[in-house]
Amino acid sequence: MKYAPRVAPLTVAILLATVGVCFAAEASNVSADPTKAYITLAVLGGAAILFFTEIIPLPITAMLVPVALSTFEVLPAAKAFSEFGNQWVVIFMAMFIVGESTFITGFAGKVGAWTVRTAGSSEPRLLLLSMLVIGILSAFLSNTGTIAVAIPMILGMCVKSGVAPGKILMPVAFASSLGGTITLVGTPPNGIINSVIGKMGATAGLHPFAFFEFAKFGILLLLVGILYYALIGRRFLPKDKACKEFDGQDEVRTVQRPEKMWWSVGVFVFVVAAMATGFLPLVTAAMLGVCLVVITGCMTMKECYRAVDWRTIFLFAGMLPMSSALDSSGAAAFIAETVVSRVSDPMALMTVVCALTMLVTNFMSNTATAALMAPLALPIAIAGGVSPLPLLMGVAMSASACFLTPIATPPNTIVLGPGNYNFMDYLKAGWPLQVISLVMCVVVIPMIWPF
Repeated sequence: MKYAPRVAPLTVAILLATVGVCFAAEASNVSADPTKAYITLAVLGGAAILFFTEIIPLPITAMLVPVALSTFEVLPAAKAFSEFGNQWVVIFMAMFIVGESTFITGFAGKVGAWTVRTAGSSEPRLLLLSMLVIGILSAFLSNTGTIAVAIPMILGMCVKSGVAPGKILMPVAFASSLGGTITLVGTPPNGIINSVIGKMGATAGLHPFAFFEFAKFGILLLLVGILYYALIGRRFLPKDKACKEFDGQDEVRTVQRPEKMWWSVGVFVFVVAAMATGFLPLVTAAMLGVCLVVITGCMTMKECYRAVDWRTIFLFAGMLPMSSALDSSGAAAFIAETVVSRVSDPMALMTVVCALTMLVTNFMSNTATAALMAPLALPIAIAGGVSPLPLLMGVAMSASACFLTPIATPPNTIVLGPGNYNFMDYLKAGWPLQVISLVMCVVVIPMIWPF
């Protein structure tokens, strides 16, 4: 019975892999050489099984993805491993260091103490306050940057209040994704939808969504997500397994340079302001922050090396090539096209489009998912004589509803190490919110933007 909890997810993973192979088999009827699609789907299915069962460490599973894709020539080796230089990977490393400086100088502890005084020792209030603040910030700032700079503060709050970080960090990561749905600049899928409307919808007389038009649904989605975890969803979060580990880390993170606290605050504020205003590119602002915390004496080089969560770095960088492989091999496009094109009823089409987008976005970046689904949904809606607007809004919102895996979105990956989570924790805690988001998209969006 030791492995019983893993039987169900393993079965699901095998079924997903089988369905993928079936789609690829059908692709052979319309494609001269579907070999790369077969291989890509097989690698995805194999990775899913290994992620769910954790037979080998998660970062090793992730590293096997570019190894397999390059070995079977789905991607050139240079392309498969180039994602270690991806800007988000660099930003992750940099923000781990900038965030750590706030611990070493004592700033994170002070912020945690103030927040605990405001929220009290109540876990639901602390969760609600953290999700609300991060959700609002993510509507205007990069949700990845927001969650990266907020983690040290949240960990400080957890220590002060005696709440396990695992009870807070995952819902906060989800809140950052939900908050991004509120504005045009909150998350890349929203911008992609407007871009598709501008390029493909002009002939149909469509106009891009306004800056805050996304908020008509995004705010509701964020509030429902916050209330769900504050009232019910926290019961699905991992029990206190992260508390002991973090307490040990906190002993190592004793305040060593309190006289440098305001230097670390200044660097922290500068990095956030640069990211928010676009004064500097995100990756440039993050790396400059790293340089400044060392130059000002907030951290030593050895402390910088220790601050990086390499588990997160290898996991995220290893899985990034999968998006390119799904796209370039034609596997993702064929699956989406096959499923969507076989549905004609507007509500059924809305359900399929949103469900498929939510499924794909848990294994591809939300940016790539939106870029894949939006060009498919728009012409199908026009051909069916219905307004594309609800479908396109559904794609935008569904692409950001990514709660089932740690690789679904950068915020999910960032909290993996600090929260001491495993792959199954995301599935257990995220599936109810995934279902709630799907139902809301299918039912509410057409009420705001009719077919």
